[in-house]
Amino acid sequence: MKIWNKEIECAKRSDIEKIQLERLKHTVQHAYDNVPMYREKMENAHVKPSDIKTLKDISKIPLTTKQDMRGQYPFKLLAVPMREVVRIHASSGTTGQPITAGYTRSDLDVWSECIARLATAGGVTDEDIAQVSFGYSLFTGAFGLHGGLEKIGAAIIPISSGNTERQIHIMRDFGATVLIATPSYALYLAETASKLGMLDEIKLKIGLFGSEASTEEMRAELERRFHVIATENYGLTELMGPGVSGECEHKTGMHINEDCFLAEIVDPDTGEVLPLGEQGELVLTTLAKEAQPVLRYRTRDITRLIEEPCVCGRTQMRMEKIKGRSDDMLIIRGVNVFPSQIESVLLGQQGIGPHYEIVVSRKNYTDHLQVKVELVDAGLLESYSELEKLHSKIKADLRTVLQLDVEVTLVSPTTLKRFEGKAKRVTDLR
Repeated sequence: MKIWNKEIECAKRSDIEKIQLERLKHTVQHAYDNVPMYREKMENAHVKPSDIKTLKDISKIPLTTKQDMRGQYPFKLLAVPMREVVRIHASSGTTGQPITAGYTRSDLDVWSECIARLATAGGVTDEDIAQVSFGYSLFTGAFGLHGGLEKIGAAIIPISSGNTERQIHIMRDFGATVLIATPSYALYLAETASKLGMLDEIKLKIGLFGSEASTEEMRAELERRFHVIATENYGLTELMGPGVSGECEHKTGMHINEDCFLAEIVDPDTGEVLPLGEQGELVLTTLAKEAQPVLRYRTRDITRLIEEPCVCGRTQMRMEKIKGRSDDMLIIRGVNVFPSQIESVLLGQQGIGPHYEIVVSRKNYTDHLQVKVELVDAGLLESYSELEKLHSKIKADLRTVLQLDVEVTLVSPTTLKRFEGKAKRVTDLR
């Protein structure tokens, strides 16, 4: 298995931590000197950059939230003059003010290096042809993956998202071997290719999927349909974009680019740092970002860290696949429910497709959870006994996992919405 940068990716733990501490001290000083929000936060907490003497001292610095960053829109988080900024990205802003992200030339070099490592870990080489089916826009996904794949030497098809039938024709005609997309859009592409009778003509080998969390069942479905090795990568606009971490071909957790990001796990309720190996909310600090350093950002993503070296030879800390988001967690009649739990049940069922919708409402002052899921075969609608058998099984399986009674609605094939970007599975009507 090829490793892009053995010096860093296979470094001793003591050497990694030495690099992290050196860069952490610089980042904290840089943020304190040049970003008023961080100076104010640290002064209110009676913390100075000189107080950071060990990696554990990072806990002295207050956490940064999404709301903090929204309040600095558009460019108050920049730590360099605008003349040094060569790229600007931003989040969608669908749930509030967008969060902007500025990059210097050095930041773009770091970004492409991070992606090159993760794409190589996923199996990409300079002999591959990579189809980027993320939207080329203010969204960080497409440009982020593009830069790293270009650094590796892969041939890139920058097709963007949408126009799904054309995507399939290009994928076949150009001989794409790597697909870059959200898991949900990749499923839609596979579904469309099958309808066009072209699935067997597609030569994909590798899927680098990200931008939304997915379950192991979703991965298995993608691998079954496209006959690929599907790996997941992770990142956020607030920190850089994709490139924070990603899986190798062994798929035993996402390797973190630790020379560029310092990871912590905190209790999502108290913000207290948890011991290594415990599950909680991921908090990240940038260690190599010039334009927009970020200190202790609350990602709201639930995971745990794994310190043991991977069988691939990389020694970086790994993070487990995201279980869910602390702010996406649904509380239904006092029970914590993650959409990923529902997905894991649905994608293991025979007779239904991978597309679903979760609807939460309130009836007679009580929370009500409905799951809509598509049938694979419309003919099943004509067989009441078979339909009822499938309905009862899904309902019972959901009850076992969630410890809740859930209303299950089986709908005709292709009636639920498809997504070209991040899938919106939950509709909360409360």
